[in-house]
Amino acid sequence: MKILMICTEKLPVPPVLGGAIQTYISGNLPYLSQFHEITVLGISEPSLPNLETINGVHYVRVPGQILEIYREGVIKYLESTSFDLIHIFNRPRLILPVRKAAPEAKITLSMHNDMFNPDKISTEEATAALEEVSNIVTVSDYVGNVIKNLYPQATAKITTIYSGVDTEQFLPGNHPKMQKIRNEIRKEHGLENKTVILFAGRLSHNKGVDRLIRALPELSKKFKDLAVVIVGSSWFSKDEVTDYVAYVRAMTNKLTIPVVTTGFVSPSAIQNWFAAADLFVCTSQWNEPLARVHYEAMAAGLPIITTARGGNAEVIQLNENGLVVENPDNPVGFVDKITEILADKSKMQNMGKKGRELAVSLYKWDRVASEILGVWDKAIHTSSSSVPQALTNNDEQLISNALVMSPDPIEVKSSGIKSQNEQNYKMETNSEDEVIEESIILLDNKPEPELVPELVPEPELEPELEPEPEPEPEPELVLVPEPKKEKEIKNNRTKSKLRTLTVRDLIKESLRDSLRMMVIEQTISDMSKISSENSIKNLIRELQKRKID
Repeated sequence: MKILMICTEKLPVPPVLGGAIQTYISGNLPYLSQFHEITVLGISEPSLPNLETINGVHYVRVPGQILEIYREGVIKYLESTSFDLIHIFNRPRLILPVRKAAPEAKITLSMHNDMFNPDKISTEEATAALEEVSNIVTVSDYVGNVIKNLYPQATAKITTIYSGVDTEQFLPGNHPKMQKIRNEIRKEHGLENKTVILFAGRLSHNKGVDRLIRALPELSKKFKDLAVVIVGSSWFSKDEVTDYVAYVRAMTNKLTIPVVTTGFVSPSAIQNWFAAADLFVCTSQWNEPLARVHYEAMAAGLPIITTARGGNAEVIQLNENGLVVENPDNPVGFVDKITEILADKSKMQNMGKKGRELAVSLYKWDRVASEILGVWDKAIHTSSSSVPQALTNNDEQLISNALVMSPDPIEVKSSGIKSQNEQNYKMETNSEDEVIEESIILLDNKPEPELVPELVPEPELEPELEPEPEPEPEPELVLVPEPKKEKEIKNNRTKSKLRTLTVRDLIKESLRDSLRMMVIEQTISDMSKISSENSIKNLIRELQKRKID
């Protein structure tokens, strides 16, 4: 298939400036591109060309930073190129414009935070957007549950796919490839013989690193060999000194223990700081979707302390690979959990080993890519509706009327109906009563061309119906009339070699309703799932060409 992956308007792909979504896309591309032709659409960046192909993946870059400007570039590109499936990342507001520009493409949406909240997208636009997507991938159960609570109708479309990490890039500090790097960093920054606590993330109130700093005076009374490393800046690649950054620096200057602040670190080098650390602490105050630094810390063999906010705790096995602070607003919670780990070196070591095992067994990119491929395959073979919509009472009545009032007969010939073992069945009587009583109507496995041949629609009648995969053989459906009542059978029976059976004949002996429903259900099944008003109208128009009295 031809797949287009649309990134957000903030950071470029590959993640030369960082970014969780950008890292997510780049981590999966080596695996996804083995099965499909992939194009990545992202924002322009001076260090990257606007068009390039790397390892078979096409990159297209348009102006970004502002969603409205980025949207124009996305739509302009889509108007010149077609795709089988479009995977939009974390921007539900792009769905309707993309659908207008690409009416035939399937749409998958990946959600990495709460962009469906009413302050970010109106209820009307969100509802319309959800109807257009085939499925929704979320990075945590938390993100999925937020969407489900706001829009229950989307529940069946939502799948959690936890993110991944390059376990060859992020390695424990005692790994042969990292020992030298670890020792050099620790020596350069005066961290030798120290137990190093690492924080990695943006420096903002939401990320809450100030809580860790406020916990350090109490911790320093219990542990004399502590040091802290703070990796990150106010906004990814920007080392701007905001009020919060200045506040954090002012607090660290008052501490008696070493605190190293690195500023922005390139994604290609950040693993070195993980290797130099001994314990990882995530201090998030907001409902974090599920920060990817948790995967990186596990891969680096670090025990983790995180917060019970959002989806962060979903990758923590308590007392196995980490601990959770229930009330992260209070620094005392961090004092307690950090003390619990540092006071037991054996527990600390075992947690690090367990984290590394989990990263290798559960959180590698090949697993993530495999699950994405499954979602794409499902999207291609299903309609955008999460559950096939049932026909309304009015729809059923319209179809029923069309069956009864259509001008042409629907004929079911015995020679055209086969049993599962391919034996032909012939009805040899001209008695209407006996025909009804002795006939066994067998609906063969789809797509049997002889079965209700007139009801198979021409392609141009129903462009909106989605193609179905080759169906698995289904059990033969058998409609058996009620037992004979001898006194009702006429004596003047004459046999014929082949008789055409109309629906009128069956209706006369109480099979009218059941046959109608059987024809409707089989027709709907053969025509794929009917979920739109136009599809129903097309079916009715087709049925009105025929007659069942």
